[in-house]
Amino acid sequence: MSMELPVPPLLHVVLFEPEKAGNVGNVARTCSVLGAELHLIRPFGFHLHDREFRRAVMDYMEGVALHEHASWTAFAATLPPGARVWAFTTHGTQLHTRAGFQRGDYLLFGPESRGLPVWLRDALPRLKLPQPGGGRSLNLAVAAGVAAFEAGRQIEGW
Repeated sequence: MSMELPVPPLLHVVLFEPEKAGNVGNVARTCSVLGAELHLIRPFGFHLHDREFRRAVMDYMEGVALHEHASWTAFAATLPPGARVWAFTTHGTQLHTRAGFQRGDYLLFGPESRGLPVWLRDALPRLKLPQPGGGRSLNLAVAAGVAAFEAGRQIEGW
């Protein structure tokens, strides 16, 4: 009698101190269609019962494994040994397309108005999304979607 080990989720998308309900709702939809788990690290700039969040997530929340964490320290304590956490930032040192993502990786994004704090982003491998047209940064939900789908493509070979 063989016991199969559980297959880890495709990905974990981690939002550090997210501020906008609509962005989080859209990221939750992305997680739902990819089979990724969503981690939200407090404090939030909204409530999960906000109308804007419900409108953005629609009926996709049923398909999302949502994990709420009181702080970065609380989140970090849940990471399995050897977990790979990738910090997405405009201060990235490598393009996301060259990361070599693996099943179960964690993709970390900072708050909309300020991005990841220096102490956090400098402690992790930093990835960036190309922005050939310039601008300060992409919208959080767009950035998370681009990154998650590229990670899924690398892992699953779509």
